[in-house]
Amino acid sequence: MKIREVARLMGAEVLCGEESLDLEVTRAFAADLMSDVLAMVQEEGVLLITGTVVPQVVRVAEVMSMGAILFVRGKRPSAATVNYAAEVGIPLLATDKIMFEACGILYSRGLLPAKRKALPRENGPRD
Repeated sequence: MKIREVARLMGAEVLCGEESLDLEVTRAFAADLMSDVLAMVQEEGVLLITGTVVPQVVRVAEVMSMGAILFVRGKRPSAATVNYAAEVGIPLLATDKIMFEACGILYSRGLLPAKRKALPRENGPRD
């Protein structure tokens, strides 16, 4: 799915990265905890869906080679965060939709969940 289509489906404002709207994201991952993103996402070009607007979100997306970030729940990052994302080439979108709604719409239109890293197994069966 092109980032442009994500923006259209979400009724999203493009905060930066207008020149990248024709790039594809084939999978998405939704989280507010960046530790979950770092621990679980195993592929590049993923759309990150989050309500966390701190600069570290862009840093995580950069380190993980994510395709774009969609901020949900009407959250908007600071101008400094938007500028940093523009510098590193990560498109930022913002929508008023809640995370559940955004994920549902994108999934129903064919955007698949991100492949997850294997989780460590606990020792022994659970009661």
